Amino acid sequence: MSDQIYKQQVELAELIERYSGQDGVHATAIPSLYFIRRSVVTDSNHSVYRPSLCIIVQGAKEVMLAQECFRYSPTDYLVASVDLPVKGQVVEASSEFPYLALNLVFTPSQIFEVLRDLKIQGGKKKNAKRGLFVSPMKLSMLDAVTRLARLLDNPKDIPILAPLFTKEVIYRVLEGQHGDTLEQIALEGSYTNQISNVIEHIINNYESSFRIEELAEIANMSVSSLHRHFKEVTAMTPIQFQKQMRLQEARRLLLSESTDAADVAFQVGYESPSQFSREYSRMFGLPPKEDIKRLRENRDQTIHV
Repeated sequence: MSDQIYKQQVELAELIERYSGQDGVHATAIPSLYFIRRSVVTDSNHSVYRPSLCIIVQGAKEVMLAQECFRYSPTDYLVASVDLPVKGQVVEASSEFPYLALNLVFTPSQIFEVLRDLKIQGGKKKNAKRGLFVSPMKLSMLDAVTRLARLLDNPKDIPILAPLFTKEVIYRVLEGQHGDTLEQIALEGSYTNQISNVIEHIINNYESSFRIEELAEIANMSVSSLHRHFKEVTAMTPIQFQKQMRLQEARRLLLSESTDAADVAFQVGYESPSQFSREYSRMFGLPPKEDIKRLRENRDQTIHV
């Protein structure tokens, strides 16, 4: 790692500490920018990654997409090009050297705007690629992100400069090792763009049953082509993707409300509470009641520390 990159990371670490102050995920005055701080190694946490850039300046993290593991640290950055249900775990953190990271969320329209300025348009269709990737950190990327984060010290500049610096960050991703993966999400008619339409449909209708032919029609693909490209982007089938969404939402409902597991099972689309309990246990390691009890106890302990 070069001295220049190290200096930028030290500055970013100071900004994250100043604007977070305690463990957790913290929204900032820049609407699409979030700071994350963890002073201990965490248990695995299930969530849905939105299209975004994730940069670590201290510590390390592992993210599981289906059965694939992506590890990243200050020498890399991670990008999600589509919405993806994942399991993440902070694997390097301490009270002396907490895990410090930032997350910058972006939209396909923001990506398209950069592509338009670069005069890149849809041409020959490229094969769909995995919607999650890790790339080596470069000074140009870190410099753009640091200038964006510095705006928090000058709030009046945010409305004008934050969109410009965000645009530069997206440009840096596009010119990076896996830039074509991000490019495809914004190009109308690309395989990845077509699959993103199916992903959006499943996320918005996760509790409903669907026929695979309906999803193929949304993607404007044959059933076999849908299966192939969907798995290439998400590392799972549409049914597996829907199951992840259902179970993550069920866990959120159980944790936030005093709701019976059977009622939640029906809310998220299961017809059989016993099947729900089996699949919940398989994904989270414990039956619903025991899992929620453990999560609440861990949350209470965190609050009191």
